[in-house]
Amino acid sequence: MLSSLVNLFRLARAGIVLAQYGVRFVPAGTKAPLALHALRWITAPVRVLTWPQRWGVPREQRVAAALTRLGPSYVKLGQFLGTRADLIGEELAADLRHLQDRLPPFSMGLARLAVEEALGGKLEDHFAEFGPPLAAASIAQVHKAVTIGPDGLARTVAVKILRPGVERRFKQDLDSYYFATRLIERLHAPTRRLKPVSIVDTLARTTALEMDLRLEAAAISEMAENIAAQNAGNPKQADGAFRVPTVDWLRTQRRVLTLEWIDGIPIADKARLKAAGYDLRALGLTVLRSFLRHAMRDGFFHADMHQGNLFVVPGSGRHARIGVIDFGIMGRLDRRARVYLAEILYGLLVGNYSRVAEIHFEAGYVPAHHNPSEFATALRAVGEPIRGLAARDISIANLLDGLFAITRSFDMSVQPHLLLLQKTMVMVEGVALTLDPDVNMWEVAEPFVRDWMKGELGP
Repeated sequence: MLSSLVNLFRLARAGIVLAQYGVRFVPAGTKAPLALHALRWITAPVRVLTWPQRWGVPREQRVAAALTRLGPSYVKLGQFLGTRADLIGEELAADLRHLQDRLPPFSMGLARLAVEEALGGKLEDHFAEFGPPLAAASIAQVHKAVTIGPDGLARTVAVKILRPGVERRFKQDLDSYYFATRLIERLHAPTRRLKPVSIVDTLARTTALEMDLRLEAAAISEMAENIAAQNAGNPKQADGAFRVPTVDWLRTQRRVLTLEWIDGIPIADKARLKAAGYDLRALGLTVLRSFLRHAMRDGFFHADMHQGNLFVVPGSGRHARIGVIDFGIMGRLDRRARVYLAEILYGLLVGNYSRVAEIHFEAGYVPAHHNPSEFATALRAVGEPIRGLAARDISIANLLDGLFAITRSFDMSVQPHLLLLQKTMVMVEGVALTLDPDVNMWEVAEPFVRDWMKGELGP
């Protein structure tokens, strides 16, 4: 009883903050539980009386501002829900794309204490220099530092430190999310297909992984191993196109991660890239090909490839490489999922809708009580608009979005790995388009998909 009251209090506080920023509780045109509509009526005076709170904040950025004010776990929840337009509506999903994971840094004193508790001894025992925070997000912040190796050489490193008390704060807020979603499932039957409790389960799993920095270090090590294996098999590409930092395992623990410092030009800085003589089109293709190679070949990909995490660093000769940071969110696709995904994409593009429908039923994505022939007909609504288009006019991200919209009508259960893949595809496609407006993801992806299918399934 007490925990329910505490959760209600936390949710009420969040509701008041959202109301202060004029955020909708119920997407327009959505049938929702009476309790949510009542909450909107109750908080109407708050929205009127606190209008200065949102003065000067554009309407589409108010939800991002409100979630940032509510704290780290709400920022993560907002980022996650931004991929679920089926659950929160297109308008709110679009607004959540303005949400950036940036929070004020914590003090140097707390950073020092965290390093000393994690690594033992004094901070100076581990780092010859230790600078102020350069970037602060909802879960951790990053400092630039210098280490002295056994060989006596100085090395510049990036030190990532978890926010003090972040685990406790996330646990409290996740308890509130579970309380709310269980209540919604109990009171509003139509939402059960969307599995709101399982959405919180996924959020809990991903944040638990992000809050053990040893696991991020392990992900970096695994990706570096995959790249090394690929380079060994392709001597002509031994330099590689994807630059992964080296982990300093001696200075890495659960709450502190130390990595090689990657010095490069931010991929968003087109002016500097041009001045340095880089080919922007080639860079866009490198971003796309690297992502596709990792997703299709390895089934293990960086799932947070926004511009802030990508840098351009020199390679051998005139070749550039993409330096990548922040491996807190990684995606996995097992071989079975990759086979299904490749067949679905290829089937849509060649117009084999019956086979695409069969794959969805074989994979268990669509419940067996539906009619495969009716589903194949519905898939035509996705496939036919792109038939005959030039490859440069086909957005693979939009193609997947249309596919998921159709499958939702046939009670397709939530597939977190596919949602994460789609979200990352949208990011990667967006980065490539800012570098070269004429680049097209399908034009780059089609050879990967075709060749991978030949290798895995035969001609």
